[in-house]
Amino acid sequence: MQAMVLEQPRTPLRLRDIPEPEPGDGQLLIEVHACAVCRTDLHIADGELTRPKLPLVPGHMIVGTVAGSGERVGVPWLGWTDGTCRYCTSGRENLCDAARFTGYDIDGGYAEYVVADERFCFPIPAAYSDLDAAPLLCAGLIGYRAYGMTGDAQKLGIYGFGDAAHIITQVALHEGRRVFAFTRGDDAEGQRFAREIGAEWAGDSLGPPPEELDAAIIFAPVGPLVPAALRAVAKGGVVVCAGIHMSDIPAFPYDILWGERVLRSVANLTREDGERFLRVAPQVPVRTEVQTFALDEANEALDSLRGGRIRGAAVLQLRA
Repeated sequence: MQAMVLEQPRTPLRLRDIPEPEPGDGQLLIEVHACAVCRTDLHIADGELTRPKLPLVPGHMIVGTVAGSGERVGVPWLGWTDGTCRYCTSGRENLCDAARFTGYDIDGGYAEYVVADERFCFPIPAAYSDLDAAPLLCAGLIGYRAYGMTGDAQKLGIYGFGDAAHIITQVALHEGRRVFAFTRGDDAEGQRFAREIGAEWAGDSLGPPPEELDAAIIFAPVGPLVPAALRAVAKGGVVVCAGIHMSDIPAFPYDILWGERVLRSVANLTREDGERFLRVAPQVPVRTEVQTFALDEANEALDSLRGGRIRGAAVLQLRA
């Protein structure tokens, strides 16, 4: 089968013919129809996440059909947990020290076939095509977990307006929240996209909001956004860092954290997150905007994501 393979960090992926994977006990062999491209894939390819298996087939927002049955399933980032540690047994499997992740510890979806633990696969809502469903499997799932950490915030700031932001904005609006979008100051297209999705204001991420926020989610992996967001939220507000990797956070004065403001991170997802979000998404209904690439264009997709040239989500299309 054909796959795009990362052989060493900071080198382009290579299109290679590799053996079709064989499922073991409790695993599914899945024919990949679509795989969305995540910023985490960039962090892996660029060497910012430092312990991937090598060589590696990246990709963890996978939609495909189970070989033999034709059942359509989605494969997310969380690919396996031990089920016995103190995190797993307390409803926090996303923090399992032994967890294995799709497209990082386990070969992922930049390939014609993938093997996945059937316990960590999700049925895909019938309302979504393969292409439209793929971004839901991480941008949606982990974004939804981050959104849940903002509580009942009515004025929500979203920093970095990409795949996760355009999904979570729709959920927030559906629930009656007000959304304020923050992008690079010169990103006029990103700000226009945010307003089209429904944000009532879009502007420079390093500047002040038009009014105090109740909460903020930082999707962009940019450490200096943390103090900017803390300054933007009111007393008692929460700032959620939603990415798996972020550049260093600069020192900031205690007074922008004081007032019972909360700064927290979100790590990975649980299966419960996935089940809940995939019930909610069709009810909103969440609509994903995608830009498609062929499998052998994965490097182009990653470069476009790196350069901020993707509107919504980039998706590798393997089956029509």
